Amino acid sequence: MHKTFKACTVWALPVCLLFSGVVPLSRAEQSADTATPIKHLVVIFQENVSFDHYFATYPFAKNPSGEPKFWPRQVTNLPAVNGLNGGLLYHNPNSTQPFRLDRSQNYTCDQDHGYTAEQKAFDMGLMDKFPENTGAGGPGCPDYGKGTGLVMGYYDGNTVTALWNYAQYFALNDNSYGTNFGPSTVGALNLISGSTATVDFSHTTGNISGDVADKAVTDDPDPYYDDCGSPEQLAILGKNIGDLLNAADLTWGWFQGGFAPSSTSNGKAVCASKTPNLGGVLQTDYSAHHEPFEYYKQTANIHHLPPSCTSKIGYSDQANHQYDLTDFFKAVDSHNMPAVSFLKAKRSQDGHAGYSSPLDEQIFLVNTINHLEKTPEWNSTAVVILYDDSDGWYDHQMGPIVNQSATSQDALTGPNSCGTAADPLGGFQGRCGYGPRLPLLVISPWAKSNFVDSATTDQASVIRFVEDNWLKGERIGEGSTDAIAGSLMNMFQFNHELPTLILDPHTGEIAK
Repeated sequence: MHKTFKACTVWALPVCLLFSGVVPLSRAEQSADTATPIKHLVVIFQENVSFDHYFATYPFAKNPSGEPKFWPRQVTNLPAVNGLNGGLLYHNPNSTQPFRLDRSQNYTCDQDHGYTAEQKAFDMGLMDKFPENTGAGGPGCPDYGKGTGLVMGYYDGNTVTALWNYAQYFALNDNSYGTNFGPSTVGALNLISGSTATVDFSHTTGNISGDVADKAVTDDPDPYYDDCGSPEQLAILGKNIGDLLNAADLTWGWFQGGFAPSSTSNGKAVCASKTPNLGGVLQTDYSAHHEPFEYYKQTANIHHLPPSCTSKIGYSDQANHQYDLTDFFKAVDSHNMPAVSFLKAKRSQDGHAGYSSPLDEQIFLVNTINHLEKTPEWNSTAVVILYDDSDGWYDHQMGPIVNQSATSQDALTGPNSCGTAADPLGGFQGRCGYGPRLPLLVISPWAKSNFVDSATTDQASVIRFVEDNWLKGERIGEGSTDAIAGSLMNMFQFNHELPTLILDPHTGEIAK
């Protein structure tokens, strides 16, 4: 049924549209102008997991007594993924052999996942120096007796049960990578722009010298346009996918746990809300450097203002497309889900080692997907789950180096080098990649079922999907890796609609 307007709530009329009390639908809602049946893309961007850390032995789990059981479907083709075979499990070239982390060991230390440390761990492609370069351990650290060798640990389907079930019933990519080496900010910027350059050196605070190589971000400074950032901040110039969506009059938003201010001080937002993880430890909800759109002046919501009303979520108003995570569910429940939504969990549920865990993460993932599957919009929705970086966790597969670099922070092929640095994209150094291999899953009625895709993809493949589905192949330009990113289309089939899969958020097992 064709509709032209949606009504705002009465109390919100003055700040929505005074002249009529209605908000026009987006172009995506007014027409079927997409390349696929997907009208709603939900990107769930989680924290710090390598592919082997979660899928090393997929689809075979140990299934010890007292833990959720995982059994592969009879239709599973073997070998299912490029994981750890017998040789890599028991005769690994690293100084510590890979080992299974039990469900009871869901909390671990945070590993070293710096731009340089990861390159050194790769050791010119030998993939044999992880404990020495990205491994972390020490007093007070839950390293389970492995010290820096903890970096070789992996979980199986008795802990990351939901993700393994999603892989069985939908699509998993076993050849997807971080666009560059480096930590969270690097991955987040690549997700929305395919680039960590160009730093605006006229808008920085604190000492950012260790955060930048040439004009590219290599570490975790906070965004300049964010009241809740730390004193170490910088801004980024150029375009991101939000600019392209705005120009096309499409609805979109970034939704992050803890974005709503807990209070204000001198007109500035304070983000001090906390939530306990399953271990009972209170964690601050919001992390500024996990919010990439706040690095760009044109897409920032500096003071964390709320949307003027629920029906304006996804449109350009005072929130400027940057929202609290609760706003996403308000939009979903009012049948006003944006065309493109990026979701970031509260820190207690984002899966980041050191303050969250796979079991915390599982609750967020399952509750979110269960919720979406029960909406009438599900038959036009695709959920993509992917990760910002590897946390330094071991993975045996090196990806292609499609963008080389030669800065003092590079070390993959020798001191100050990650390849030859010949003709880097956009002319910017400090963006060497692809980086570590990361999980990527597509969950949708239109996903291929029980399918393992080995096509090469990276974080920028998400914006390429947006560009190809809604924007007729328009690209960001300016050296963005969207121009060379692999397509996600191979993970879809559009001639058969899959049933929903409802899971238990605590066990990850099939509930319905």
